[in-house]
Amino acid sequence: MPKKAKPAGSGKEEEPVPCKQVKVETAVVPFPLNFDSPSDLFESLISPIKIETFFKEFWEQKPLLIQRNAVATYYQSLFRLTDLKSLCSQGMYDGRDLNVCRCVNGKKKILNKDGKAHFLQLRKDFDQKRATIQFHQPQRFKDELWRIQEKLECYFGSLVGSNVYITPSGSQGLPPRYDDVEVFILQLEGEKHWRLYCPTVPLAREYSVEAEDKIGKPTHEITLKPGDLLYFPRGNIHQADTSPGLAH
Repeated sequence: MPKKAKPAGSGKEEEPVPCKQVKVETAVVPFPLNFDSPSDLFESLISPIKIETFFKEFWEQKPLLIQRNAVATYYQSLFRLTDLKSLCSQGMYDGRDLNVCRCVNGKKKILNKDGKAHFLQLRKDFDQKRATIQFHQPQRFKDELWRIQEKLECYFGSLVGSNVYITPSGSQGLPPRYDDVEVFILQLEGEKHWRLYCPTVPLAREYSVEAEDKIGKPTHEITLKPGDLLYFPRGNIHQADTSPGLAH
């Protein structure tokens, strides 16, 4: 079962914890997501890792990389770039549903237009400005995502959120940062290059951006391909940019 969060510190500065190497697991045959129960869904999501192994060795401890040998169909149905075109016609708004952004000089620059989002404008920003499209809470529009999150919320006993990031080749949407939640990255299309760093605030309780000149050298450099999954605990500093192609 998921572990309870550790109590807040005393306010004193904590020494950085030693970094541990990312664990790599390879699934030779694709495993379909199993919706029979919350635990079945989670285990199929992290397959071939078993639930007991995950919580004993990785949860709140160290990153895990699961490579599916470029089995693009593993998560492919969850979201595609073509989905965004059809969803824009249903009525989505910049700022509320979408952000258009780029990482400029270590900071997130928002390039949103006011009002309703239009796919042709999003595509123009994507192609010409090399901007990332950040789609908030896509489960509101995609039933399969909603089904996954409903099962995960039952399993973990807490809220589960999701975002889709669509980033053009050779670009970076967000600066180095760490989150206050456990992070699972599912690679849907294209490739994305991730760099992980030692946490400055282990098991952080707040989100924060970190200056690149203060985070040191990466402890891990990972290229995610379609069907791959990457997990890392809250507090792990991370940033990503794209290889040629699209990356969600």
